[in-house]
Amino acid sequence: MAVGCFSLKLAGLSVPERVLAHPMTRRAADLIPVALLGALIAVQVLGGDHELVVDARLAALGVAALLYSLRVPFLPTVVAASATAALLRLM
Repeated sequence: MAVGCFSLKLAGLSVPERVLAHPMTRRAADLIPVALLGALIAVQVLGGDHELVVDARLAALGVAALLYSLRVPFLPTVVAASATAALLRLM
C-alpha cells in the first residue's frame, strides 16, 4: 500500500507543466473538491447500513443550505442546523 501511494504521488509530480496549464485540467481540478465534498455530505446525511435514511440530518442540511444561500456566517449556520436536528430528534 505504501509503494502504491508513493507511486501515485510520484506520478502526480511527474506530470508536465503544459498538461497542468491546460484549461480543461484546471477546471477539473477546481471541481473535484466540490464533488468530493458533496459526495461525503450525501453519504453522511442519507447513509444507513444498506438503505437510504431520511431523518433529522436531512432537515438540518436543508436549514444549512437555506442559511448558506442567504449568506449567513458559518458559525450561526452550524448552530441553527444543529439545533434543527436536535429539536427534531427530541420530538
